[in-house]
Amino acid sequence: MEERIKNAAAETHAARVDRVIEAEEAFRDAAKIFSVAELFRLFGDPTRVGIMTVLYEKERCVCELSDLLVMTVSAISHQLRLLKQSGLVKYRREGKHLYYSLADSHVSTILAQGFEHVNE
Repeated sequence: MEERIKNAAAETHAARVDRVIEAEEAFRDAAKIFSVAELFRLFGDPTRVGIMTVLYEKERCVCELSDLLVMTVSAISHQLRLLKQSGLVKYRREGKHLYYSLADSHVSTILAQGFEHVNE
C-alpha cells in the first residue's frame, strides 16, 4: 500500500511538472505574444479598420482615403503611419504621390475573416 501511494505521488508530481513545462513553452516567446497583441490592438480601431477595408479593394492615395472616409488628410496620414510601422500597409511612390495598399495576403485574410465572422 505504501508503495502505491509513493507511485501515485510520483505520477502526480510528474504530471504537474509536464503541465508546467507545457505552460512555459506556450509563454516562452513573450515577444511573439506581445506582437500578436499589438496586431489585434491595431485592428481594434474603427478608423484603421476603415482604412484597411478601403485598401482591401485597391490601392489609394491619402487624398482618396481622406475623401472616402470623410476625414482630414492629417488624420489619415497619422493612422497610415501606424499601419505602415506595424507592417499592415505598404506604399509605392509615383511622382509626388504615395499610393497605399495592404501589405500582404495575411492582412487581407484577417479582414475578410473578421467580416465573415460578424456577418454570421
